[in-house]
Amino acid sequence: MQQKAPRRTRERILELSLRLFNEFGEPNITTTVIAEEMNISPGNLYYHFRNKDDIVNSIFAQFEAEIGRMLTVPAGRRSNLEDVWLYLRMMFELIWRYRFFYRDLNDLLSRNRKLELHFKAILAHKIKVARQLCEDLRSEGSLEAGEAQIGAMATNMVVVATYWLSYEYVRNPRKYSEQQAIADALARGCYQVLSMVGPYLRGETRELFQRLSEDYLKQLPLEGKA
Repeated sequence: MQQKAPRRTRERILELSLRLFNEFGEPNITTTVIAEEMNISPGNLYYHFRNKDDIVNSIFAQFEAEIGRMLTVPAGRRSNLEDVWLYLRMMFELIWRYRFFYRDLNDLLSRNRKLELHFKAILAHKIKVARQLCEDLRSEGSLEAGEAQIGAMATNMVVVATYWLSYEYVRNPRKYSEQQAIADALARGCYQVLSMVGPYLRGETRELFQRLSEDYLKQLPLEGKA
């Protein structure tokens, strides 16, 4: 049986740094801490990355590639409500995997011009996709809203999705890393974003939304149903 080749040091540094940034916050982690956790010398770390910003930018490049693929709307087929629900779930799971970007967003953007420009582009792309999803629902007669309403809906959906995990952290920082607490937080986030579309849905799609909402809410703890 052929053995897998060991991961390169550069990849291991990125993997470890992502975990440390997610768990403790990017501002609290230095290259010295990363080198110690890797059990390598600082010189070895600097051989692969010039500084911490270089590590952050490399992780962001991975995130940007993943979210770019996710934000590609399939051509030739209109999205339905179940597509939107699944899309939101996948989006929240991706945000969670790279959560330090969202939790430490203001601090990172204030000192990293590259991140600022690229994150602006990601937000604009998210709004474009959210608008497209709403327009698809309207085209099939499932959603009744004007252009201004759809524009506001798309923006609000992205705002909530962007800052939802920060909100959850403020609500209960001591449970932020617990598996079940996070699963509940992601479920609440999906529901909260999609609930903005709910009042505009019509016919069978509105009934489907109500059924999906009821099923989802039953799975949440009481505090999530408030």
